[in-house]
Amino acid sequence: MTLTWPLVGAVLFGAFLHASWNALVKSSSDKALDTAVIHLAGSVLAIPLVIVVGWPPAQAWPYVIASLTIHIAYYIALTGAYNHGDLGLTYPLMRGTAPLLVALSASVTLGETLSPLAWAGVIGVSCGVLTLGLSRHALDSPRAVGFALANAVVIALYTVVDGLGVRASGHALQYVATLFVLDGWPFAILVFMRRGPRVAIPYAKARWPVASMAALASFGSYGIALWAMTRAPVATIAALRETSVLFAALLGVVFLKEAFNVRRAIGTATIVAGVMALRMG
Repeated sequence: MTLTWPLVGAVLFGAFLHASWNALVKSSSDKALDTAVIHLAGSVLAIPLVIVVGWPPAQAWPYVIASLTIHIAYYIALTGAYNHGDLGLTYPLMRGTAPLLVALSASVTLGETLSPLAWAGVIGVSCGVLTLGLSRHALDSPRAVGFALANAVVIALYTVVDGLGVRASGHALQYVATLFVLDGWPFAILVFMRRGPRVAIPYAKARWPVASMAALASFGSYGIALWAMTRAPVATIAALRETSVLFAALLGVVFLKEAFNVRRAIGTATIVAGVMALRMG
């Protein structure tokens, strides 16, 4: 189980996809409804794939069920964070804290031990991610910070569960396709019931094309990550995946004309150093 450069490249591309669909959610007028429509679209789009590749074996289903349950909490915390705080604050908090939690728990749950250099890489990526997002104004949004930190715990939980599940399955595509077929419905039903059909249905029809693209990005991002977890330690893949925050910052600079200030430069350099340490470790 080693981290090769082709594997690094694949996970970094998945991180770019993850940043893209999160930016779409943040830009929407109704975060909860948009999240529901995106993942409902993902469920529909994954049906043909499950027909082709089939369901995972019986030993993987306890992990599938556990992951589906945890993901409901993820969507609730995600929309809560985005409703109370900016993407630039909440996204790095969620994604920067989770890899450390994964690394700490992986030694117990997965029997993985990281080298000192790999640990330095995990810490470097996490610190760089947090540097990109945190500012002196972070404490002005305590509810957003609370939702984001709670979601970091949730992200760590489903990462470890799915790391175990995809290895038990032995077939990454089967596992991730099954997750996506089943994952979108529970949260979507909850949100649609709260909004009512007169609000939810017109919104879903209007957002369906964009939601489908976001769903494909979400599927590709998580599919790449789970596949990579069958070939390298879960903690290193979890840390690499959170470079999505770096891509979000770069997209903001290029397309939204945001300033690339000293804090962003330090965060970017720290993430790059962390990625190098992960590969060398």
